[in-house]
Amino acid sequence: MNQLTKFFWFCSGANFQILKRTPTESNKYIGIGATVFFTGVLAALAAGYALYTVFQEWLPAVFFGMLWGLMIFNLDRFIVSSMRKKENAWAEWKLAIPRLVLAVLLALVISKPLELKMFEREINRKLDEKKTEFIAQSKANLAKGFPEIQELEAKIDTLKKEVSNSEAFRDQVQKEYDAERFGEKTSSTSGIVGLGTNAKKKEQQLDAAQVALDDLRKRNQIRIDTIEAQIREFIALRQAEFEKQQPGIEGFDGLAARMDALSALTSESSAMAMANMFIMLLFIAIETSPIFVKLISPRGPYDEFLELHEDKVKLFKGERWTVAKGESEARVDYFQGTHFYATELKKEKTNLKNRAETDREMAKWQ
Repeated sequence: MNQLTKFFWFCSGANFQILKRTPTESNKYIGIGATVFFTGVLAALAAGYALYTVFQEWLPAVFFGMLWGLMIFNLDRFIVSSMRKKENAWAEWKLAIPRLVLAVLLALVISKPLELKMFEREINRKLDEKKTEFIAQSKANLAKGFPEIQELEAKIDTLKKEVSNSEAFRDQVQKEYDAERFGEKTSSTSGIVGLGTNAKKKEQQLDAAQVALDDLRKRNQIRIDTIEAQIREFIALRQAEFEKQQPGIEGFDGLAARMDALSALTSESSAMAMANMFIMLLFIAIETSPIFVKLISPRGPYDEFLELHEDKVKLFKGERWTVAKGESEARVDYFQGTHFYATELKKEKTNLKNRAETDREMAKWQ
């Protein structure tokens, strides 16, 4: 008998001495023990991954993952080993129902982290979308928190518009001057070709418009540069506030966030929902399979020997109880007999003493 067989027997919670006497039951309990063992291994992997998303470090994730796997292994081993094959099927089901409920809960707990790992790429994409939304929302909120930037930008637009209006006026004067020189007849030109009096007046107006435009450009550019410096200061403050919020947005990668992303993906995609359901059902089947194996398998020699052993223990307990009860009753009878005898003897001595004292008193009076 190799060590692996003994190990799986141990995992199944079976009694070694009884299994050695029933070799036909060996394979059944090897299968049950292997299922319990690998369920514990899957639980350790699932817990390790889930805890790694929490701690972001391998050492505590490995340690607590192994601890969780051992706990699940111990629970599964207890669930399987505590079941007994009965003559009555309904009696077996009454024992199995609470164990099945516990097994289903354990399967759900074990399967969820592994589902997160299997759909990791899709979840990461969903988390990136959520981070982008958070960044846009954060920037919008920060923009509302710095209305000075919009006010200063509006002032810059006003100053630029003044320069544009002045440029449009200069261009209009330029057109009139050109029309006057080339003899184009308009409402504001004479229609005579050459540099006459009207043309010189137009030229003077053009020079004045150009000087006014240059002065306005210089003056507004100085004001624009000052306002842009103020805007840069406010933008720096806004960027500092955004950088304070950036770690929280970048750290949106925890277990709860991934579960929320998985829930969103399953609600958006029927294929994802079906795959998620099948994975969950697979783990439920794995977790409950040892219990169902015991339920559907016929009552075998191992169960007979186990029941015989337990009945012998009950009989031995009854024998010891009868012996102890008899010894206790004998001690009580002895105690009551000796106690009552001593009490009566004491009473008799007291009465004789009282009677003697009474006789002496009577003799004195006589």
